[in-house]
Amino acid sequence: MNEHKEPVSFENTQTAFAYKSDDQLKKAHFLFSSMGKPWLVNLGLKITPYAINWHLPFTKTVIRNTIFQQFVGGETLAETAKVADKLEEYKVQVILDYGVEGKDGEDNFEHARDEFKKVIAYAATQANIPFMSVKVTGFARFALLEKLDSMMNAATGTLMKRYLHAVETLPAAEKEEWHRVRLRMLQVCEEAAAKNIGVLIDAEETWIQDPVDALTILMMDTFNKTKAVVFNTLQLYRHDRLQFLKDSYTAAEERNFILGAKLVRGAYMEKERLRAAEMNYPSPIQPDKESSDRDYNAAVEFCVEHLDRISLIVASHNDYSNLFTTQLLDKKGLPHNHPHVHFSQLYGMSDNITFNLAKSGCSVSKYLPFGPIKDVVPYLMRRAQENSSVAGQTGRELALIKKEMERRKI
Repeated sequence: MNEHKEPVSFENTQTAFAYKSDDQLKKAHFLFSSMGKPWLVNLGLKITPYAINWHLPFTKTVIRNTIFQQFVGGETLAETAKVADKLEEYKVQVILDYGVEGKDGEDNFEHARDEFKKVIAYAATQANIPFMSVKVTGFARFALLEKLDSMMNAATGTLMKRYLHAVETLPAAEKEEWHRVRLRMLQVCEEAAAKNIGVLIDAEETWIQDPVDALTILMMDTFNKTKAVVFNTLQLYRHDRLQFLKDSYTAAEERNFILGAKLVRGAYMEKERLRAAEMNYPSPIQPDKESSDRDYNAAVEFCVEHLDRISLIVASHNDYSNLFTTQLLDKKGLPHNHPHVHFSQLYGMSDNITFNLAKSGCSVSKYLPFGPIKDVVPYLMRRAQENSSVAGQTGRELALIKKEMERRKI
């Protein structure tokens, strides 16, 4: 392990944007400027899906040359490989994400499983791709997850007891359907374990998350005995996730497996609050940003305190949370490239964090989705929405891009 530690700073734009040409930087400036106009983003959110479905002329070309190019690796693995190779030049790794949203039907679920396995097989040939991402909704019917979650919530006891009770109580046909879901997950994780690729299970909406958590813990219990293969994603904008992290750690101790924990703030805030208000139940979301930040940093600290049993991925665009992690490592006399600590940001965002962490010797990656334009439009719409709604995100990106453009005098 490399013991050398450069002081971490996220203000160095020369390091942050070294991988971008002048033209790419100008494009990024135009895109984030556009995202700073809520009326324009809202218009785009409304018309883009229709334009794609109606095959309007130039729609794909416009999307490809703007938002797609900024946030997506490519339409195919071959296209995405070029982006991964470019990132590797700057010691930045890749989390590959087959960015197609789930489609219902057993044939589609089987196809998604096969695609995930193809991604694993490809990642195994690339030294720069240690992880890939999986959405359980890619190979499980949403309504079945929702039903299981509801049954689990009606039961008492630990997560696993509630899960086993719910599965046993399912009608025979749905029990068989769930068995096929478990089998798909098992096959993906088996492939990943054999090829030495980490599997990051995406977080979902709260009303389907419990069976996803239970399934993920079962996979960790099977595959994480000697090293972390399977990782759960914890959304710390939920007020119950810090405790869930601690409960998961207890389970890992009892069952003797390594807990894979990918920490994020969260992705469904508006949807979660709206549903809670409409259905008249307490919101699962933290009351304010300060509470999310406090729990996120407490979760990071808990993980760093237990690195013998936890493999941590700090998946955050928050400057302080990333800096705080490096400070905790420094305080404990641990190297920035500790084998149980990894950092990650979305491709196309927070380059100031990613590339400066890489320069300081951290193990860091870009979360890199790929897939046909028409299939990754939902992902792109979320990025546009996130950048326009997260306080200061677009302004921060723009300010850094402007600073680098001034430095380059372009």
